[in-house]
Amino acid sequence: QLQLVESGGGFVRAGGSLRLSCTASGNINIINALDWGWYRQAPGKQRDLVAGMSRGGSTNYPDSVRGRFTISRDNAKRTIYLQMDDLKPEDTAVYYCNIHGRILFNQYDYWGQGTQVTVSS
Repeated sequence: QLQLVESGGGFVRAGGSLRLSCTASGNINIINALDWGWYRQAPGKQRDLVAGMSRGGSTNYPDSVRGRFTISRDNAKRTIYLQMDDLKPEDTAVYYCNIHGRILFNQYDYWGQGTQVTVSS
């Protein structure tokens, strides 16, 4: 059983920056063998990936945030981060971290509780 706790959301003006954190509790060997992702969901919209990081460290971003958002990981702290720069009003959403993957016969898919990010124009 894994648990994810997020922090770092808030209110910021357009052009500003925020950094989100997500810390996992549980078996560190399992945590470090899984893939991570940050997602967001605006009211009335589906939940979309904004940054992904594989267990090997490779990253991927959609065009909407590439060059502005950066995902990083500290394995020792069991924590991933999402640095968000040059924020825009359309970035307003609830942001969720996710850890997922398969190890042998066990499937893992856990979500954080979500943190609100509000960007004013």
